Amino acid sequence: MDEARLLITCPDRPGIVAAVSGFLYAHGANITELQQHSTDPEGGTFFMRLAFTLRHLDLSRPALERAFREVVAERFAMAWRIAYASERKRVAVLVSKPAHALLELLWRYRVGELPMDLRLVISNHPHHREEVERFGVAYHHVPVAAGGKEEAEERMLALLEAGGVEVVVLARYMQVLSPRFVARYPMRILNIHHSFLPAFAGADPYRQAHERGVKLIGATAHYVTEELDGGPIIEQDVVRVSHRHSVAEMRRLGRELERTVLARAVRWHLEDRILVHGNKTVVFV
Repeated sequence: MDEARLLITCPDRPGIVAAVSGFLYAHGANITELQQHSTDPEGGTFFMRLAFTLRHLDLSRPALERAFREVVAERFAMAWRIAYASERKRVAVLVSKPAHALLELLWRYRVGELPMDLRLVISNHPHHREEVERFGVAYHHVPVAAGGKEEAEERMLALLEAGGVEVVVLARYMQVLSPRFVARYPMRILNIHHSFLPAFAGADPYRQAHERGVKLIGATAHYVTEELDGGPIIEQDVVRVSHRHSVAEMRRLGRELERTVLARAVRWHLEDRILVHGNKTVVFV
């Protein structure tokens, strides 16, 4: 696809949109999408995402980025990046025994709904090899023995590095990643948690929800940080339940939510629609 995405975070002040759009126009780019948000028009933080075509650009990609930095970004003290739709992100999926979120990602990948280069799947169980390889994706079984977590993570990191992986998706991977592992992929590890965070963090949230008598259950996709289930939230959804629903029924409904919530979050990350601000996200959809 002949498209680029420009993501910007900077102190809010007049003239930002005019400067950016004017620069792109002057170099032959056609803006096809523009979204913006400010935490406060008077001294707040400004966020913007633009998509633009490259067909008639009068600069090479490196020259465009260099000129934008010198002419616009430095003037407005911007944190910014340009991503190109033709350069698909290299992705790995980590999974344990539950397969519903993994299979949803594989199916959407096959039909072209997730614009990524899916390099490999890693699991601490051997169960899903046949399903994964049927999609033409490499499957690696890396067991995590008692007391052997550090060794397992070393093997996983070696596989990710060998595959040139840029983004890691936890599709119900039931192991807590070490701070060292997380630090290798800052804001590039996405997880699906089976509850409407911050409620019922940790293990077995559906049983916690059932015991509490909740009327809504949910699922949360978020970036992984050192704080367990505490990273910036990307997407959430809920479904209504009542006293008639058993724990098993809640889990079934929850699996449906988990599949779709994670798939949406992954797609938005792949399409460069997410900006992280503190422990929150700005999602342009």
